[in-house]
Amino acid sequence: MAKQTRGDTLPTEAPGAPARAPLTHDRIIATAIELIEREGAQALSMRRIGAELGVAAMSLYNHVPGKEAVLDGVADRILGELELDPVPQADWRDRARRLAHAFRAAAHRYPRSMSVVLSRSMIWTRRLPVMEQMLTIAEQGGFEGRTAVQVVRTFMAYVIGTLMSEANTAATLRQIAEDRERAAEVVDPGSFPHVVEAARELLHPDFDADFDFGLDLLITAIEGLPRTAG
Repeated sequence: MAKQTRGDTLPTEAPGAPARAPLTHDRIIATAIELIEREGAQALSMRRIGAELGVAAMSLYNHVPGKEAVLDGVADRILGELELDPVPQADWRDRARRLAHAFRAAAHRYPRSMSVVLSRSMIWTRRLPVMEQMLTIAEQGGFEGRTAVQVVRTFMAYVIGTLMSEANTAATLRQIAEDRERAAEVVDPGSFPHVVEAARELLHPDFDADFDFGLDLLITAIEGLPRTAG
């Protein structure tokens, strides 16, 4: 365990005042997540984390090797909150749905930090158990070898792509809401009759229902694949 230095805690402001909580790896990672969620990953630096904790940046290196290790720790923490294999004997389709919803719930809890999770190396601590479960689910569904890997990649592409689409759609709808009159003028009913007809649904998406619709569609398609080793 790394030793504590004088920079790990702030001096008390007055004799007898309670000491600040000691600097730990967990506090550093938690602070990094808070900073990312508030200002984005681009704002993260060892200096900023130190400032948030009220310690010198150099004292952080007693607990983490550097910024890259902090980012790995962020991914590790978030993936560690996923509930993996709560019912390992359940039908593979139900397990796949639960895993997809677990990812989506994490993305909603940590919308900005999720980009960090997706950018880190696959060998990091928490990512291997997630991959292991996905491959186990594929095997339970009767898929092996290359086909199992393709099923997992397709499944994750849907989940990640849909989450990104939700974020982009929400941002677009906010822009439209700010200038509804101009948006109405841009859409010509003669040129885009189907868009105008579907405008209500397009402008008021039900992200939960849409996610489940696409997930069920994907699982149904996967279920129809031949069970042969790749």
